[in-house]
Amino acid sequence: MTIEIEAIQEALRADRIDGWLLYDFHGSNPIARRVIGLDETKKLTTRRWYYLIPAKGSPQALVHAIEHACLGPVPGDRHEYTERQQLSDGLAALVAGCGRLAMEYSPKCEIPSLSRVDAGTVDSLRELGIEVVSSGDLVQRFEALWSNDALATHREASERLYRIKDRAFALIAERTRTGCAMTEFEVQQTMAGWFKNEGLITDCPPIVAAAESSGDPHYLPTADRTRPIHADELVLLDLWGKLEVPGAVFADITWVGHTGARVPDEHATAFRVARDARDSAVVLVENAVKVKRDLRGWEVDRAARAVVEEAGFGQHFMHRTGHSLGTTVHGNGVYMDDYETRDDRRVLPGIGFTIEPGLYFERFGVRTEINVYVGNNDVMVTGPLQTNIMPLI
Repeated sequence: MTIEIEAIQEALRADRIDGWLLYDFHGSNPIARRVIGLDETKKLTTRRWYYLIPAKGSPQALVHAIEHACLGPVPGDRHEYTERQQLSDGLAALVAGCGRLAMEYSPKCEIPSLSRVDAGTVDSLRELGIEVVSSGDLVQRFEALWSNDALATHREASERLYRIKDRAFALIAERTRTGCAMTEFEVQQTMAGWFKNEGLITDCPPIVAAAESSGDPHYLPTADRTRPIHADELVLLDLWGKLEVPGAVFADITWVGHTGARVPDEHATAFRVARDARDSAVVLVENAVKVKRDLRGWEVDRAARAVVEEAGFGQHFMHRTGHSLGTTVHGNGVYMDDYETRDDRRVLPGIGFTIEPGLYFERFGVRTEINVYVGNNDVMVTGPLQTNIMPLI
């Protein structure tokens, strides 16, 4: 991996930040390690290292003498230390002339996945007169943006997930018609086999949740924790996966069906609220991109949540509206969140994420999950939109 020094410096100047200070101790900051291209399997680092990419000028590294080669062939000068006073003096020299430095830091730990630098290290820099700011948008630019090839892998994965979803609903409908009950776990395991047939990989088997199980947002059937799927019940499917190729990014969808000809009013009403919340969030993203307005992740969550609250179901929407998608299903980009956290990162062109409002009750739950990709001038929803609960008959 080649460090994109010039692109990083351009981004730093645009955001009026003096430099990006990458720091790691014993693997504590995987983001920093990925940015500089450290091979996790070959580079053991047991001492603190710093790597400063300034807005202007040549990068500088500070490493322990016994690990002088730990950063590999990164650009710039390398300075060494051994004892702690040399480390303190070396750090002061490294950041001399800087005022604002970006690090993997999140004020009040609002974004836990980004908060990788310990409080003591931040204290040391503040004592040197440095204002430490979040590297959140930098991480997005150089970790979370999709290339055209990545977008193509996502769209292909999405098509395959929708095929699996359709097959699963068809299977449940057939078993319901014939009176041959199937458990949630059996449906899940059948879907897992279809994942292999479709060439998809995932970090977890699909969620198959019927009736009261669907009221638990993270319910996952297992061989020991499952129930039969009966007639006239709500069934929620949540499935995610990616192609088994380098750089592939995930797709992640949720659909809801009902094993009967008539969907109960309470189920239909809850789903319509979730659907309208989803669509309100999409419209906000589309309008912001159209006028090229900076949009923050928390705003997208707020647009969806406002619809749910106005309908009187606010207490039943108990998670964020969406998450970043990347080479892992929960990527390093902006989250659509003003509930669990307040994600102030920008929704940048090249970002892909989910929008997935849900309502959860004691006897059932509904969720509608779609995937959104933001281009330079447009917004793409990369799969069909569910408009009503599907009758499975």
